[in-house]
Amino acid sequence: MSIDTAVVLAAGEGTRLRPLTRNRPKPMLPAANRPILEYVFDALVAADVRQIVVVVGYKRDRVRDHFGPTYKGVDLTYVTQHKQLGSGHALLQAREAVDGPTLAVNGDRVIDANIVRDVAREFERSGEPTMAVLERPETSQYGAVVLHEGDVSQLVEKPDTDEYRLINAGVYAFEQSVFEAIDETDRSDGELALTDTIGRLMDDGRVRGVRTEGMWVDATYPWDLLTVADEVLARGHVDEPARGDGVWVDPAANVHDAAIVEGPVVVGPDCEVGPGTVVGPNAALGQNVTVGSNATVRNSVLDTDTRVESGSTLIDAVTGQDVTLGAGTVVPGGPADVRVDRTVFEDQRLGAVIADRVTAEGDASFAPGTLVGPRAQIGTSVRASGTIREGAEVVR
Repeated sequence: MSIDTAVVLAAGEGTRLRPLTRNRPKPMLPAANRPILEYVFDALVAADVRQIVVVVGYKRDRVRDHFGPTYKGVDLTYVTQHKQLGSGHALLQAREAVDGPTLAVNGDRVIDANIVRDVAREFERSGEPTMAVLERPETSQYGAVVLHEGDVSQLVEKPDTDEYRLINAGVYAFEQSVFEAIDETDRSDGELALTDTIGRLMDDGRVRGVRTEGMWVDATYPWDLLTVADEVLARGHVDEPARGDGVWVDPAANVHDAAIVEGPVVVGPDCEVGPGTVVGPNAALGQNVTVGSNATVRNSVLDTDTRVESGSTLIDAVTGQDVTLGAGTVVPGGPADVRVDRTVFEDQRLGAVIADRVTAEGDASFAPGTLVGPRAQIGTSVRASGTIREGAEVVR
């Protein structure tokens, strides 16, 4: 592949994913048991990209500290978007770090290398700006695309009808001149959207849309992380070696012989799973997760350094990092009506979201759809429900 540079847009917060994004940007949230951004980098490396420019912004040290200067032998160059002023503005920050044609990729969606390769091939064949297009039954959350003989004829942001079937996958290829085109694009409500620049390019010439297939999954709301994990596990996109059909366990993990691990499931490095415990199906344990004896973890994502003590039951749960759930904790699972800001989303598959550094003492339970902010303290035998603010102390 002759186009060997990519710009990854990873500056956004992901406000609709709060409380999980209070301490880190959306690209660093877990897709199963690894950050979303790792999957983006993996796709680029597999597609023979040799230089990656990462646009960081919100909580940018979380990205830099995790990845450092290289990823799997590929140099990482970091540039900063100090204010989140749109995707076009984010790409513009990479101008001085790019010399020649470049891929541009959203850093907050799990993708695979097929999508990247298809865009690069069409760009090299046609010499025109190119974007990836995917067929989806639901387009209202994403930008819809209309194609005419392979050219993009229309972009529709957040369509309010169900007549569209193609979405913008957020993977692009451009010549260096795209930066000038961004400069010349009018701002809307103070922001520079990359799709507005693509609209200018369509007016001035052609933009190719390549229909592609491959893993592409996005988390817009906290419960979507369960769907992301399901998709990753179903495709086996994990680093850990297989221990059985749909069961991946890191060699540095310690799973007791009397534990049951039911696939699809992934158990990360330095995890401990106690006797009599059932993990899975559809469970992802991040690095250094401990699940005590006689516990059940199903349809859940437990992030780094989570500790679940004996006799607990977690169903449809998402934990942040450094969470401690005392003995007998119960998350009974969804469906639930979940309030995000001022909107209530009905019948979502969510037991609870328990953000970073939350501690729940023994015998606590969480009503379906509960959102717990970072550093909250949940007392013994408390039944938590609704939205619990950051740092709150909840007692009986």
